[in-house]
Amino acid sequence: MPAKLSTHVLDTARGLPAREMEIQLWSLSGPQPRLLKTVRTNADGRTDAPLLGAEEMRPGEYELVFFVGDYFALQPGAASGPRFLDRVPVRFGIADATASYHVPLLCSPWSYSTYRGS
Repeated sequence: MPAKLSTHVLDTARGLPAREMEIQLWSLSGPQPRLLKTVRTNADGRTDAPLLGAEEMRPGEYELVFFVGDYFALQPGAASGPRFLDRVPVRFGIADATASYHVPLLCSPWSYSTYRGS
């Protein structure tokens, strides 16, 4: 399997994939953070293509920013007022550019968790 970086977002409040959530991928290696790409999840809560393909994988520090607040604001029955969670940053490192990294996010309007998946 070729190396890649991927993600998957699950809405644990509704028990569904988080469709149409905006995600930013940042490189934190170097003097200034650099936005690499902005994507949206599909109907399965995944991106249509890997965030980084094999030819783009580089060792370094990265950050995924999940626009959780915007996503939940568009859901039926969304609460008004200040959001408890808005943008959820997940910082991680890629040590082996020949390996695959999967960074899923499980979220609700009040909580989130992540792990290195397969």
